[in-house]
Amino acid sequence: MKTQVGIIGGGPSGLLLSQLLHVQGIDTVVLEKHSRDYVLGRIRAGVLEHGFADLMREANCGARMDAEGEIHDGFYIAHDGVRDRIDLKGLTGGNSVIVYGQTELTRDLYDAREKMGGAVIHHAQNVQPHDITSDKPYLTYTKDGEAHRIDCDYIIGADGFHGVSRKSIPQDKIREFERVYPFGWLGVLSRTKPVSPELIYAKHERGFALCSLRSQTLSRYYIQVPLSDSVEDWSDDDFWAELKRRLPADVSSQLETGPSIEKSIAPLRSFVAEPMRYGNMFLAGDAAHIVPPTGARGLNSAASDIYYLYHAMLDHYKNGDDRGLEGYSQKALARVWKGQRFSWGMTTLLHRFPGNSDFDNKLQQTDLDYLLSSESAMKSLAENYVGLPF
Repeated sequence: MKTQVGIIGGGPSGLLLSQLLHVQGIDTVVLEKHSRDYVLGRIRAGVLEHGFADLMREANCGARMDAEGEIHDGFYIAHDGVRDRIDLKGLTGGNSVIVYGQTELTRDLYDAREKMGGAVIHHAQNVQPHDITSDKPYLTYTKDGEAHRIDCDYIIGADGFHGVSRKSIPQDKIREFERVYPFGWLGVLSRTKPVSPELIYAKHERGFALCSLRSQTLSRYYIQVPLSDSVEDWSDDDFWAELKRRLPADVSSQLETGPSIEKSIAPLRSFVAEPMRYGNMFLAGDAAHIVPPTGARGLNSAASDIYYLYHAMLDHYKNGDDRGLEGYSQKALARVWKGQRFSWGMTTLLHRFPGNSDFDNKLQQTDLDYLLSSESAMKSLAENYVGLPF
C-alpha cells in the first residue's frame, strides 16, 4: 500500500489529522492497534478550547458538538467552604470553552472517516516505522496473521505514551522531561444530574475534588487519592461521602448520587519529549507529552500539535513550502511547555501534597488568595484555560 501520510494511532489526534488532510485531498492511512469499540470505550475529559472546536468544524465534524456540547463561560474554585467564579468570557473578551465528551468527539471523527471512505485499519498489530530518516519511510504491521507494508512520505506518531513511535527514536536523539505526582484521581461517571452547570475545582484539606459533567444527565466527579489506593478500596457510598466532605455545604447538599457507570484511578504525571520530530516522523499528542488533567490541557495540547502539522502538510503538498515541517517541533513545543506550566500550576495550587510543610501550605493558600484578589492574575488563568492562540 502507498499513501502520503501514515498515521500510527486511531485516537482523536490521529483521526482529526487524517480527516483534515483528507478534506484537502491529501491521502492518509491510520493504523490502530485496538478495535473501534475499545477506543470509544476509553473515558476521557472533554473540555475543548475554542481553537479545538474550530478545528473540528474545519474538519466537517462539528455539527453534533455544536448542537449537543455545553458552552461554559466560566468555572468555580471552591475553598474554605465558599465558591469563587472565574468569569472566562468576561476576562478574555468573549472566549469560552465547550464541554463535550472525548468519546463523542472520537465517535464523530470515526463517522466522518467512514463517510469519506477514509482508511482506518483496526487490529493492526506489531506496527513498526522503518527508514525514518530517509525520504522513503514506511510502516509494517500484521493483521489476521498476515504481514503488511505501507510506503509513505511522512509518518505521524499519534499512538500515545506507551506507543511505538517515540520508542523508535534512538535514545541519544531524544530527551525526556518528567514529573510524577504523589497522588492520583479517582473518577466516577454516573447517570445523575450535575451538581453545578459549570465545573467546580475544589481545594480542601482532605484533598482536591472536581465536579464535572458530560451532559445534563451524565456527571463526572473526581477526588484526589493516594497512589496506593485501588478502585476496589472505594465503594460508591464511600466515594460520594468523601466527595461531599470536600465540597462547600451549599454544593454537597444538592449533590445527586447514584450507581457508578465507570470508576477508575488515574495517576498524574507531567511529561515532555524533545524534539517532536525525528527524520520524517513527527510525534503528536500523548506520544510526545502528557499533563495532569487539572487544567484540561491534555486533549487541547494534542489539538495544537495537529493544527501545526495540518498546516505544515498543507504548505508542503499545496505550495512546496517545507518551513512548517522544519519548524514544527520548535513551534509545537513552545505551546506544549506553556500548557505544562499551566497544568503544573493548577495542580500545585489545588492539591494537598503529602510531606508539605506548614510553610508550603501557607504559600499555597497565599497563591490562591492572590489569584482570587487580582484581576490580572485571573485574566492570566482565564487566558490559558480557554486556550492560547495557535
